Amino acid sequence: MTTRTIKVDTLTRVEGEGALSLRIENGALAAAELRIYEPPRLFEAVLRGRSYMEVPDIVSRICGICPIAYQTSAVQAIESAFGATVDGQLAALRRLIYCGEWIESHALHIVMLHAPDFLGFPDGIQMAGAHGEAVRAGLAVKKAGNELMRIVGGREIHPVNVKPGGFYRLPTKAELAAHVDALRAAQEQAVGLVRWVAAFPFPDFERDYEFVSLHDGETYPIIGDRLVSSAGLDIPISAFEEEFEERHVEHSTALHAVLKRRGNYVVGPLARYALNSSLLPVRLQALACEAGLGPVCRNPFKSIIVRALEVAYACGEALRLIAAYEPPAEAAVTLQPRAGVGFGCTEAPRGICWHRYEFEADGSVARARIVPPTSQNQPSIEADLAALATPLLEEPDDIIRARCEFGIRNFDPCISCATHFLKLSVHRG
Repeated sequence: MTTRTIKVDTLTRVEGEGALSLRIENGALAAAELRIYEPPRLFEAVLRGRSYMEVPDIVSRICGICPIAYQTSAVQAIESAFGATVDGQLAALRRLIYCGEWIESHALHIVMLHAPDFLGFPDGIQMAGAHGEAVRAGLAVKKAGNELMRIVGGREIHPVNVKPGGFYRLPTKAELAAHVDALRAAQEQAVGLVRWVAAFPFPDFERDYEFVSLHDGETYPIIGDRLVSSAGLDIPISAFEEEFEERHVEHSTALHAVLKRRGNYVVGPLARYALNSSLLPVRLQALACEAGLGPVCRNPFKSIIVRALEVAYACGEALRLIAAYEPPAEAAVTLQPRAGVGFGCTEAPRGICWHRYEFEADGSVARARIVPPTSQNQPSIEADLAALATPLLEEPDDIIRARCEFGIRNFDPCISCATHFLKLSVHRG
């Protein structure tokens, strides 16, 4: 018996650290394990005993790329526990700052992390030498998203202006209006990015995913209170624990989330698009058709097209929200703490970010549970890796390594979020 091992000490172009082990026995793939070894970060335990007012700023530290996802899910859960309603222009401002996060996160992934895989470059810097115009456009789009987060959130990284009930300070109409030209330019640049990535060479690789996303039947989902799936699931976000569960697996410090009745599922751009593509503006539906997308896309490699499409959507949505903005009388609604349980769920760039908080009568956190998107996608990532590696078992190690890394980046995993990537080991026996 001979054993063959391939190791990649650090997976590049993802956020976080992890490892992949492939075990091959008698010429067949016996196991594909995505091993997340980044230490658990214990945010749920850190929150216990803290005031509800501290929660948004603490959970924003879970991720520097998508802090708004954690803040918005948290404040939604806090407000539901205390029986408060945040609507009108305050709700619109939350959607606006979330658009900024979609723009900056997706743009970063498209031009710096994922596109090099398709074009044969080791990183975005070297790719820029041959595709400078596209990279400059992508970075300009990212800058527009970051600036929108700064205007509404107080700063680009870990914004400090989000609070339960609304905001600490309202942006002025003039501050938002000053950013309109940059967003218009970013919108057109995003359309160009859709056309650029649509021309990439895509592997012939389709998967029978069960998609899960928020859905209200009226708007493309960012913040919401109902979850649906492509297999007929339709539940309020408060029923998440009735249908989903997280399981500990020995090879990972991150939990694996599955549907109790059916197993693996997928969240994120492909899921949002599959379940809500008819809610996109007509112009973007036509652009999706031009880019070769039907109403549902099951090729994970084409997720880069959907991400670019969502950037164009977020730019347009931000412009719509700014045009309709009228500063409300108060920056936040008044909350009355009470004992209770609240739920929040929003669409982070990578997929649904679900929160549950149980509060004491004084508003302190008794228990917290946070289910990030990457932990929900992990089982499907492993299944994809097995499917990708199986036809390549006789190929050189470098071929297997490159295809597996490529497949992981389809999901834009945020491993640090999931540990509450890639050493690659192939064992041939």
